[in-house]
Amino acid sequence: MGGGCFWCLEAVYQQITRVQSVVSGYAGGAGPNPTYEAVCTGVSGHAEIVDVLFDPRVISLRGLLELFFVIHDPTTLNYQWNDYGTQDRSVIFTHGEEQLKIAHEVIRELEDSRIYSNPVVTQIEAAPTIYPAEDYHQNYFQQHPHQGYCMAVVASKLAKFRTKFKALIAPQYL
Repeated sequence: MGGGCFWCLEAVYQQITRVQSVVSGYAGGAGPNPTYEAVCTGVSGHAEIVDVLFDPRVISLRGLLELFFVIHDPTTLNYQWNDYGTQDRSVIFTHGEEQLKIAHEVIRELEDSRIYSNPVVTQIEAAPTIYPAEDYHQNYFQQHPHQGYCMAVVASKLAKFRTKFKALIAPQYL
């Protein structure tokens, strides 16, 4: 999933009980092994994403997507808070027909509920090759909670998650 800076999504999904792993990375662009610098230019076409490994028998994709649509704005094209460009687009990369179906259902339900005043522009695509981001991007918020962007943006999204989804928080983060 991609919804702006991967540090925000990573910090939230890491705190969910039963999520097995979260890796920040890049997907959906041209060329192999993109770097952060290349992705940030927008030229490579890759999005900043998090690759969330979960057991669907324990936690549902639907639940993970419902959370996704609360912690970012799916109605802004290539824009999330301070983040601008195609690398910051709202996107869901699916693995298989069942995930594709669920993603479309969740978006349709959001549109039908009229929660947002603007249309949802989240792209849904089959998962391409996912390239892990550089090591210094992994676990970024945990390692740099007092960095300016983390304090202003990541912490805000994390607080929103912790307020609305307290039941999902893993015990070690309570």
